Amino acid sequence: MKHNKFIEPVPYDVEIIAKLTSKLARIVYNKLGPGLKEKTYEKCLALELMKKGLSVKRQISFPLIYDGEYLDDNYRVDIIVEDKLIVEVKVVERLSSMHKSQVLRYLKVSGKRLGLLINFYGEIKNDWIIRVVW
Repeated sequence: MKHNKFIEPVPYDVEIIAKLTSKLARIVYNKLGPGLKEKTYEKCLALELMKKGLSVKRQISFPLIYDGEYLDDNYRVDIIVEDKLIVEVKVVERLSSMHKSQVLRYLKVSGKRLGLLINFYGEIKNDWIIRVVW
């Protein structure tokens, strides 16, 4: 007989940070519009987060550990907010499962629980921000 594995919910403080980050991403989009480079949106979103008093780190590398060995393959995360939330910024026509897998990989190697995948391409639609939970 299979038992369901109990998965703890994402902590409340991380959820609050994620909601604020989503709101600020919309502000960035409204100010800049579509069509710019990913780095531009990343920098502006980081600035908005810092203006709200949040701790923000950009372009942080995490090593891949395989069988107890550190490998040279580093994973570079766009933004980490309050050392709790991973934010990956994209400017692509359509987010794919590969992009979601990328954020999931970042969550696994960093030990974080929640990531936001934000696509600044084109107009804002329902799926322009995707939550990824580990």
